[in-house]
Amino acid sequence: MQAAFFDMDGLLVDTEKVWLEIETGVMARLGAVWTAEHQAHLVGGSMQRTVDYMIQVSGADVPAATLWQWMVDGMVAALSEGVRIMPGASELLDGLRAEGVPVALVTSSLKDIADAVLKGVGRERFDAVVTADDVTRTKPDPEPYLTAARLLGVQPVRCVVLEDSPTGVAAATAAGCAVVAVPSVLPVEPAPGRLVVPSLTSVTIDDLRALVPA
Repeated sequence: MQAAFFDMDGLLVDTEKVWLEIETGVMARLGAVWTAEHQAHLVGGSMQRTVDYMIQVSGADVPAATLWQWMVDGMVAALSEGVRIMPGASELLDGLRAEGVPVALVTSSLKDIADAVLKGVGRERFDAVVTADDVTRTKPDPEPYLTAARLLGVQPVRCVVLEDSPTGVAAATAAGCAVVAVPSVLPVEPAPGRLVVPSLTSVTIDDLRALVPA
């Protein structure tokens, strides 16, 4: 194993509830209703996808750029009050760093949102950070994970990705990485080269290494 890549929302930090709260508030401003079922369509996706879908659902005549800014401002404000690290994430991060395994954060969220999370988690815990601002195509395209591998100078096939959404898992698999999936909003099915667990507390560094081809 040459490196480990962590997804952010729903995997590293418990932000899916924050997203739901901000999305619901923005939709209320548009005079529309937002539910957990709506959110499920967007888990692991980009801000552009979220904004386009919200405009479609609401039917509101609001510029996409305005809606985009409402979302970013709301998320940054909410996250500045603190973030909750998912159970087992800190221990796994610390263990990887203690063993000298490079670690990257790879998220479909924008840089401003990732920066707000990293203030609470610790930017120094990651050797590289890849956000939606750093790529042309976000998950499920493999570009984010291929970018992380390039930044760290490692081979994707010798890296393990930790994800919570089918969108992120698809991106990691397409990049050639092994995957540990911790499903949050949507289920993820087991597959060759993929370990599905209920929590990061169930994962050890030896489990990660076992996923990498000998």
